[in-house]
Amino acid sequence: MKSKLAMRGILLFASVAFILTGCGGGDGVVNLKMGHGLDTTHPVHKGMVYMAEKAAEKSAGKIKIDIYPSEQLGNERELIEQLQIGSVAMTKVSSSALETFVPSMQVFALPYLFRDADHKWKVLNGSIGQQLLDEGAQKGLKGLVYYDAGARSFYTVDKPILEPADLEGLKIRTQQSPMAIRMIKAMGGSPTPISWGELYTSLQQGVVDGAENNPPSLYTARHYEVCKHYSLDEHTMVPDIVLISTIAWNKLSPEHQQILMESAKESVPYQIQLWEEFVAQSMEEMKAAGLTVYTPDKAPFQAQVQELWQEYDGTEIGELAKKIQEVE
Repeated sequence: MKSKLAMRGILLFASVAFILTGCGGGDGVVNLKMGHGLDTTHPVHKGMVYMAEKAAEKSAGKIKIDIYPSEQLGNERELIEQLQIGSVAMTKVSSSALETFVPSMQVFALPYLFRDADHKWKVLNGSIGQQLLDEGAQKGLKGLVYYDAGARSFYTVDKPILEPADLEGLKIRTQQSPMAIRMIKAMGGSPTPISWGELYTSLQQGVVDGAENNPPSLYTARHYEVCKHYSLDEHTMVPDIVLISTIAWNKLSPEHQQILMESAKESVPYQIQLWEEFVAQSMEEMKAAGLTVYTPDKAPFQAQVQELWQEYDGTEIGELAKKIQEVE
């Protein structure tokens, strides 16, 4: 018990020390610690590296972003909580991981919210997208930009998901997202929240029968070594979000805030380009390794989740979803 209390005391001291001394280093250098859960070969990680390079270049080396990938600093929820107390300055998380902190983010996880990728980017780059980025500030989480995370589809160990009935009796890994959990239930599966870093072993050991994600994540995590069936139902297009702690943001000078924001925005088209190239590459290599890819009819899946949509009629999420679908 004493050792646990001592450790908590050390962590609290470290957090308070960060808050008191800020994120500055010697000679006016600003050091920003950034953690995330993805592999270094992932296009989202490379987008963050590009952002860090731009920030260093624009600030003549005065802004230094140190990136810690692969859950070195914790999983998505832990990183969000660390941003809130200021012990980590920045992170990249799926918008689904933000739902319990910023409830309006649930809207992005509504299945079949976006018509296609063009519609998605019109929304994210418009007033609705900006509104949602801004809403986290009151929880200590300032949204900088959205990154492309493509479309999420089901992949499974033993059999393909060609229609909603195929999900019956299957344990499907989900993010720690209330909406994702409801979606899997609505489609007939058994949602099982598991940390991304633990998923490969969970698939191997039969803890879950499958999961759902985009091609680059399936590829970089090497889940295709265990799961041989990938069904492109593309039920959601949940964006990634680059966040900075408001504690760290407020300690930056106006000039450095502008440089960081510019660098983040300039990294977006670069990350999107990398994403598109990597999707094609990863799909080709996974097929060559034995992955079978299916393109099921989406209509039965869309029909299956209508009841979930109806649950949000007249609510803030429901009204927001209507506004999103009205964007041309």
